[in-house]
Amino acid sequence: MNKILIVLIVASSFLVSCGEKNKSDSKKITFWHFWSEPYQRTVVDSLVKEFEKQEKVEVEITELSWGDGKVKLLAAFNSNTAPDVLELGSDWVSQFSSAGVLSDISHHVEMSKYLDFAQEPCRWENGIYALPWIVDTRVLFINMDLLKANGFENPPTTYAEMLEMSKVINKGDIYGFGINGSDKHRLYKKVLSFIWSEGGSIYDGKNFQFDSPQVIAGVKKYKDLAQYGIVDTQKELDNYFAKGRLAFWISGSWLLKKVDEFAKVKDMQLVRIPDFSNNGVSFAGGEYLSISKKSENQELALKLVKFLTDGKNSVEFCRNIPEAGFPADKEYYSSDFYDNEYKAVFAQQLESSKMTPMHPKWLEVEELFEGAIEQILYDRMTTEHAMKDLQSKMKGL
Repeated sequence: MNKILIVLIVASSFLVSCGEKNKSDSKKITFWHFWSEPYQRTVVDSLVKEFEKQEKVEVEITELSWGDGKVKLLAAFNSNTAPDVLELGSDWVSQFSSAGVLSDISHHVEMSKYLDFAQEPCRWENGIYALPWIVDTRVLFINMDLLKANGFENPPTTYAEMLEMSKVINKGDIYGFGINGSDKHRLYKKVLSFIWSEGGSIYDGKNFQFDSPQVIAGVKKYKDLAQYGIVDTQKELDNYFAKGRLAFWISGSWLLKKVDEFAKVKDMQLVRIPDFSNNGVSFAGGEYLSISKKSENQELALKLVKFLTDGKNSVEFCRNIPEAGFPADKEYYSSDFYDNEYKAVFAQQLESSKMTPMHPKWLEVEELFEGAIEQILYDRMTTEHAMKDLQSKMKGL
């Protein structure tokens, strides 16, 4: 699908001159996003209505799902029906920008207003093809009820302590640590955190290094914890924790609501990722807004992108959708809204978080990466063998 996207769109782009992009006088633009839950749609609609009133325009909104939304976006670009403005996950932007289907907005934006680590996905070669909207990360959720019941009064501060506690707690239908297993688009995020915390990097901007000592060490530590916990999907592990059956689980702010709903965990603590050989590093994700290169309403589309990514609007978005995370706008990142004790931990962790490496074929890499980790978790291959095999597959990309 990606090859088709590149061939069709790049070839057809020669038919449209830069000067034609702004010919339309239409006061209607289209916007596709992924906030499809009813209460989320209400928040998006409210912000968009404010923009419509301000600019005296109409914005036609389409909600996408994470299950098939990307397929619909690819199909839209291939059929020349792409929206004017679209939301992309941080690990998708490079695929679309490298395909030549997004507008370069580098001469129309001031990137210094956004968090430094959130800027990298926006860039491809010498251009800027997206603006960061919101960012978020994962932290360690701890069921202190289970720790105290097993003689531990304080949360772990290192990986070694967490491993030891998991060994003691893991018995019967109570589990030490939650491990993502075969869970598409989620497994790699957990493993990257372990690799980064070991000082490793899977990609240096030019070459992959899945077989480096630090990468292998990080993967081994993930595998070691699997012996003292339960391997399942993100959704099920969220449920295990909320039901009081899991001591340690790295998850996102969406879990807070579920813990409240189940009311099984009486004493919960959220802490930053414990130290490994280096400081604990978590995975950071983000949502980005881009403009279709073929949009006939470039100026108006850019106004919508700037409006939504402006801190005064994105902070309200995050205030009303708590699981959304934080504004990417530096000025509003430290809003008093985040004085909440749990939100404060996420904010602190963002200071030691990283995003997916930028590579135009990342989704292909991701699939191979997760496949290798599954081989390790389910004892089909040793860590060394699986990672060396994975490294060899990178030569074909």
